[in-house]
Amino acid sequence: MSDFDVTAADSIDLARLRRFVAVAEELHFARAAKALRIPRQALSATVIELEGELGTRLFVPGASPTQLSEDGATLLEHARELIRADEQAQREQKPEGPASLRVGFVPGVTVSKWARVWGERLPDHPLEVLGVAQSEQESALREGRVDLCFVRLPMDRSGMNAIPLWEETPVAVVQKDDALSLLDVVSPADLADEQHHDSGDLDRAADALAMVAAVGGVTIVPQSIARLHHRRDLVYRPISDTEFTRIALAWPADGDSELVEEFVGIVRGRSANSSRGAEPARPAPERAPKKQAPKKQATQRKPAKAGRKPGARRGR
Repeated sequence: MSDFDVTAADSIDLARLRRFVAVAEELHFARAAKALRIPRQALSATVIELEGELGTRLFVPGASPTQLSEDGATLLEHARELIRADEQAQREQKPEGPASLRVGFVPGVTVSKWARVWGERLPDHPLEVLGVAQSEQESALREGRVDLCFVRLPMDRSGMNAIPLWEETPVAVVQKDDALSLLDVVSPADLADEQHHDSGDLDRAADALAMVAAVGGVTIVPQSIARLHHRRDLVYRPISDTEFTRIALAWPADGDSELVEEFVGIVRGRSANSSRGAEPARPAPERAPKKQAPKKQATQRKPAKAGRKPGARRGR
């Protein structure tokens, strides 16, 4: 008989328990990851972490299809109870203070100007600004960790509202004494023979830049990322004839609220006195009735000069 103490799960955050429940109910990691809209690897890592913390196997090793262990089945029932209790508590809880807004941003984005405007216009509503890893921009929104997020496109926009804001210039980062540093702008052809260091994971861009500094070569990142991880021994140069990345403000389609609308309005540049949302169509101004062109009048004859009888003809 197992000596597994299921109450040890009481101290585990509900976000990870929800991931476990999704796998336990689907009994399929790929389907559960798709339903949660997170990478399968992230879901597998969560389960491994839970097994390590609880000191037991939650799924039967090597079973195909996926099968819950005895302790896993016990945890499933307990996790469901914890989640139901939390949801009930949230429904019954009354707000103790003014409503707040949580805004996330991915690396390279600066939100200080909008936070400042928010503080001026809505000082009674706290604004919580949270840094979000590039790899978690979508899950942070779908799991409710933030209300809105400045994201880097592309991402899965199903069930999301998104406003594209600006484009980011891609730059090549090279050593300060590299020949490419002498150019103002580099082309893809200039980079063809260079050793490229992978920077696809922008959360680890600092590592890619450190590699360039150590062994040379080049890495390509958005300009904002190069500035964020600025190093004196490296320089960056814009790249011609290449695609730009885009920054957008995104939020769940079912997450509209007055505060969300207020923040979206601030980012869009609406003034404090302008109305929220789309402006209603204005009725066309009334026009005066079109005047009909006057009928062509017969040319009036000039009055006869003195000494000439009206209607008299000129001599030929």
